[in-house]
Order: sequence, then structure tokens, then C-alpha cells
Amino acid sequence: MERRTTDRLLRARAQAIGGEVREESVAAVLDRVLAVQAQDLPAAELGLRVRARGLTQEAVRRATDTERSAVRGWFMRGTLQLVPAADARWLLALFGPVYLALAARRLRELGLDESLCTRSERLITEAIDGEGPLTRAQLTDRLTTLGVEPKGQSAFHLIRRAALNGRICHGPQRGGEATFVLLDDWLPATGPLPFTGAAAERELARRYRAAYGPSDALDFVHWSGLKATTGKNAWAAVRETGPEPAPTQGGPDVRLLPAYDNYLVGYRSRDLSVPAAHERRVWPGGGQIRATVLVDGLAVGTWSGGRRGAPVTVEPFPGTEPHTPAVAAGIARESADIARFSS
Repeated sequence: MERRTTDRLLRARAQAIGGEVREESVAAVLDRVLAVQAQDLPAAELGLRVRARGLTQEAVRRATDTERSAVRGWFMRGTLQLVPAADARWLLALFGPVYLALAARRLRELGLDESLCTRSERLITEAIDGEGPLTRAQLTDRLTTLGVEPKGQSAFHLIRRAALNGRICHGPQRGGEATFVLLDDWLPATGPLPFTGAAAERELARRYRAAYGPSDALDFVHWSGLKATTGKNAWAAVRETGPEPAPTQGGPDVRLLPAYDNYLVGYRSRDLSVPAAHERRVWPGGGQIRATVLVDGLAVGTWSGGRRGAPVTVEPFPGTEPHTPAVAAGIARESADIARFSS
């Protein structure tokens, strides 16, 4: 089997989106992949679904809102991710200082000086402590009492700053909208962090190797957002696992991957997952990454719909061969499963 095809099949299997691999629960998915992209929360829920067997949206909401076994926050690359609650604190300790430093310039550009930032953090924590979970809009309203503009990016950056400082985190959804809670109330500390400093960097590299292989140090740097030297050192310090057995190919494994999925952003190069001629169909610009039809880890089209009972619509890449009956059947199964998940 061609090396590129083998690598793609191994990556898809590692991500539980190929090789007939599916996990049984939210916890099992996150234990396998560490994080699911979550800047779009409905897409994150579908990112769990596509890697699991028979998962329900109710089970996802139970994990995030009731059991508190999964938590959403700004971690790798400073983007929103859904991670196991057990990993949230050491990941925040690793990435919080990095992205607080990078955010400082933007705060100054917005006219938010250190004094206002400190007062805003105090107001945010006191409001949540007194009133319970609050949405971004509610926190923005509270921040206007300090002179923060109700529109624009100022309130968002102040809320994100409080989260990166470990004061707040995402809590339960309310009417389909995310709320914020106090981190120490939502995820009480149970002892020292399991990983800190270089040990945390090595653990991150170990988890990446397991979930994204075959990959290399530059892929890890791209995915994590760590400085190149830091990432390369962590990568070199982690023992490589033994070679994976060559994957066997049965019938096509078809998955409907949601927008912004890990598999499409987890490597510095896209060429194994999306044919170069069709990259613009998946990455049209403006920061968008479209939902994608995968066959054995290779994108063959995009899809839309599936929310609030809307049917799934598939758009094959122009100029490609018509879907085989087996692929068409796989798309139909995935479409039905999205409807089941969302019902």
C-alpha cells in the first residue's frame, strides 16, 4: 500500500474517524484525542458524535453540564477546545500564561489598561459568585458599569483574560448559549497538578503522538501553538511508540466530519486529508473550515444541514467520480445518525 495512503488510514484510525474505530462515550473519545475543537459548540458536539457509537446529544450535555467530566476552554493555539476535566487545569497552567502574554498587546490596542483589566476580573468573578452562571451577554452588561463598550471586542477579551487567568471557565448551557462559572467552584482542585513545566509539555507531546500519528515535531508545534524550540524539545523527549501495523481496508469507512474538526487543523500540511485541488472548498477563507465528507480519511466533498431537524445536504467535489454505492450508503447512514443524535 502506498505510504501516503497508509499514513492517512493510520491517522484516521488514531482519530477514531476511520478503520471502523468508534468509541463508546464522551469520556472515551476525549481520552483518545485529548481535545475536540469547540469554537462552534454544536460542531464540537458533532465532533464527539462522529468518533463514537450511538452517542446522544443528551449524553454530551450531561458530560459538560452535569457530570462536569468535560470542560470547554482556551487551550492549544489559544482556541476553544473541549477537553477532559481531569486535564483542564494542567493544560490551563501550560497555555494560560502563553496566551495572556500574547493578548496583552490587543488589550492595550483596545484601550484596556492594567487597572481596568484588574477591576474587570474582580467584577466578573464577583458577579458570577453572587448570581451563578452568566452568559457572555450578561457579563458584558455588567462590564459596562466600568465603562467598557457594550459592542466590539473589549468585553470578550476581558472575559477571555479572566478564563486564561484561571478565575472562570465555561459552565452549563442555558437556552443553547454557553455560560461562565467560577473555575474553583466548577472544577475544585483535588491536589497538585499532575504535570507542570517541561513535564506538561512532554505529556502534551505524548498525547499528540497517540492521537495524531503518523506525525512529526513540526506537526506538534503547529497543533499545540507552543514555541518551536519548546515543542521540538518536548517531542524529542517522548519515546516513540512502536510502529503501527499496516491498516487493512475493508469497505469504505464514511464519516461526516463537522466544521473546524481536529483532523483538518491538527497538522501543518493538509495534503493527506484534502486533495490540493479542492482545498478552497474546505477552507473558503475568513477563518472558515467547512464540514467535510470523509472516506477512509480522505475528503471527497462537503456537507451542510443536520441541525434542528434540517436534512443533510452533501456537495461532492467538482469533477470527482460519482460516489460508489458503498460510499452513498455510508453517507446515508451518517446522515441518519446525525438526525438521531440531534433529535
